[in-house]
Amino acid sequence: MLNLYKQVCRECASLVTRRYSTSFSMGIRVFDAPLRAPIYGIYGFVRFADEIVDTFHHQDKQMLFERFRQDTYHALEHGISLNPILQAFQEVAHRYQIGRDLIDPFLDSMEMDLDNTRYNPSLYKEYIYGSAEVVGLMCLRVFVDGDEEEYDRLRAPAQSLGAAFQKVNFLRDIRSDYHDRGRVYFPGVDYDKFDNDVKATIEADIKADFDHAYRGIVELPTSARLGVYLAYVYYTKLFQKIRNAPAKHVTERRIRVADSRKVYLLASSAVKHRFNLL
Repeated sequence: MLNLYKQVCRECASLVTRRYSTSFSMGIRVFDAPLRAPIYGIYGFVRFADEIVDTFHHQDKQMLFERFRQDTYHALEHGISLNPILQAFQEVAHRYQIGRDLIDPFLDSMEMDLDNTRYNPSLYKEYIYGSAEVVGLMCLRVFVDGDEEEYDRLRAPAQSLGAAFQKVNFLRDIRSDYHDRGRVYFPGVDYDKFDNDVKATIEADIKADFDHAYRGIVELPTSARLGVYLAYVYYTKLFQKIRNAPAKHVTERRIRVADSRKVYLLASSAVKHRFNLL
């Protein structure tokens, strides 16, 4: 029956991913089958940690997050958890050697959101690394499946892709982060004076991340390449929409890519991948 419990936990992580993110779900579904459950496990873990600090406003978030952290460590140490998301994640962590060197920076960055509302350049860099770059590295651990040489070769582009995704999220969510949570992630940016010049500077940094990340995507194992490329295409399309919008528009509403457009992006990406046109 233990195998049944483990399978139920993996299915819970899959459900969390599908309910929270249509874009990432689409990308994961086109991975080769053995990669899907591990990536669901990673996404479920990072999603729930983020949910604590972003959503549970009428609860003691510090206490809940500390409990989540300790439950994570317990699951990693003992190889079992009654939290189905942590159970699924610890399986992935043990199978693919995802260690505390990646897990701790992630948890530390999430905990920053409990107290910090403004980020200086040093803290911003630390936050981006922990909240996004290490998630890319966790996924890369799965993709290379123990090949340390490949991991080292693709490490920097994987970090750039995670950073690009996170920075696009910051631009997309700038209004809700500021009004609902009082946060401004971009160093030195005054939300009330956010203009096209400030926006263009941020966008140049994001474009550099995307350009660097792409060079790694095309070198990924074929089992993972299409799924990661699809996420890249979706985010670059979202980024393009944000770049085409005036700063005032970005601060007034959340820009998104329609689900129908995501389906088209999936089909066109699959064709490019099939004919080696990436």
